[in-house]
Amino acid sequence: MAALNNKDNADRPEKHTKGLQPKTWLFVPATRIDRVAKAFASGSDAVIVDLEDAVAEEDKVQARDELKDYYDSQFDKLEYQSIWVRINKVGSDAYLKDIELCQKMPNIAGVLLAKAEYASDIEQVYQQAGLPVIALIESAVGLYQVDNMASTTGLFAFSYGFLDLCNDLQVQVGTPAADSVANQIRYQLLLVSRVHQLAAPIDTVYPDFQDDKGLSARVQLWSQMGMSGMLCIHPKQVDVVQNALRPTDADIRFAKCVVEEHERSGQAVFEVDGEMVDAPVIQRCLQLLATTKV
Repeated sequence: MAALNNKDNADRPEKHTKGLQPKTWLFVPATRIDRVAKAFASGSDAVIVDLEDAVAEEDKVQARDELKDYYDSQFDKLEYQSIWVRINKVGSDAYLKDIELCQKMPNIAGVLLAKAEYASDIEQVYQQAGLPVIALIESAVGLYQVDNMASTTGLFAFSYGFLDLCNDLQVQVGTPAADSVANQIRYQLLLVSRVHQLAAPIDTVYPDFQDDKGLSARVQLWSQMGMSGMLCIHPKQVDVVQNALRPTDADIRFAKCVVEEHERSGQAVFEVDGEMVDAPVIQRCLQLLATTKV
């Protein structure tokens, strides 16, 4: 397949990733393309149509056909919907067919690459599809190679598949040790993403979609660490994630007071509500107000 080299595709990362980065990314199996509309109705910022794990090998051809039919029927609307497609790993039998399909769908937002391991994986996907890439890290090799992958053209952000990583690293899921490893992974992706000026990484799925309390605690953890959003596997998780991310009225009021006082006085250091405010606090308040609808 020929690489896509026209000017429109060269500009595509800016075209598709402008504006606020999604906080919620909801998976929909490509075999249930009717659920895309329901996924957006749940309030999810982005929808990932899955051609990989959610689709059995014998169903992949039909799944691609159904996704293409949906795309053709919704073409005029897709500029306003953040629809991504998770494709199979580079080198797999399904990969080439997935890429051929993505080449026919230039208005999707981008590609989530399963089992990304090398910089050449990202480069190949971007050259062939001309779409921004989210690299899904699911192996020890992929985690080891993130710094090399981060420097490639076309990479938008990292995410990771924690259960696959645990299997590869022989980490026992559901233990304090697994929690420690997960935080190490988050920190590594955060650091690499910041150094290479990528979008902040997206946290992995929370498998128990009935556990709202646990999910809310997980959201508060990764958001406090500086990650940007979360992969969701069920529509009911979307509202839980968004509520957990919503700043309190007190947070918003404090941020407004800080910004207003800074603009009024022009001082670099001042006091608000008994708290000393300096440049890092001002910057944090500006970021909060910029990402919050008030």
